Amino acid sequence: MFIEPYSDRKKGWVEVIAGSMFSGKTEELIRRLKRVQIAGRKTEIFKPSIDVRYHETDIVSHDSSRLISTPVDNPYNILLLATGVEVVGIDEAQFFDDGIIDVVEKLARSGTRVIVAGLDMDYQGKPFGSMPELLARAEFITKLHAICARCGDPANYSHRIPKIEDKVLLGEKDVYEPRCRACFYK
Repeated sequence: MFIEPYSDRKKGWVEVIAGSMFSGKTEELIRRLKRVQIAGRKTEIFKPSIDVRYHETDIVSHDSSRLISTPVDNPYNILLLATGVEVVGIDEAQFFDDGIIDVVEKLARSGTRVIVAGLDMDYQGKPFGSMPELLARAEFITKLHAICARCGDPANYSHRIPKIEDKVLLGEKDVYEPRCRACFYK
């Protein structure tokens, strides 16, 4: 009898939700994870421990939807904490170092569905952290847009209001506003 290799193995894949600030990335991540939980799948949700804007542990969208998550300093901790999990959610992936790429790949190859959300560009309009590599490796990509705070067109950029040049500056509407291409470069 011939048995196909890996025929009993679960199939994993990577989904990336990308966009600017205020585009609904975390909201979409929460929506997908809630559906997975309704389906009875074992899930774990992670976020970088530096993101405490809304809550120390929960991932929280701008519309106040939330899910319990585990903050981690090092992306490799996700591998340790996600043993036996069918679906892993990762929010604010741009804040993790390049190890997140290896972690996501290992999870997907082991049969885990991985849903990653993050900013694809920084406040200067440049690719942000490991997100470009994650986008390249993903089976499914969702690009979300906010509404430009200046003209109302679809916004793809996150304009930083204060003139602070640190790469990472956590903030909300007092620090960032969504802008379309034309308004961003004016």
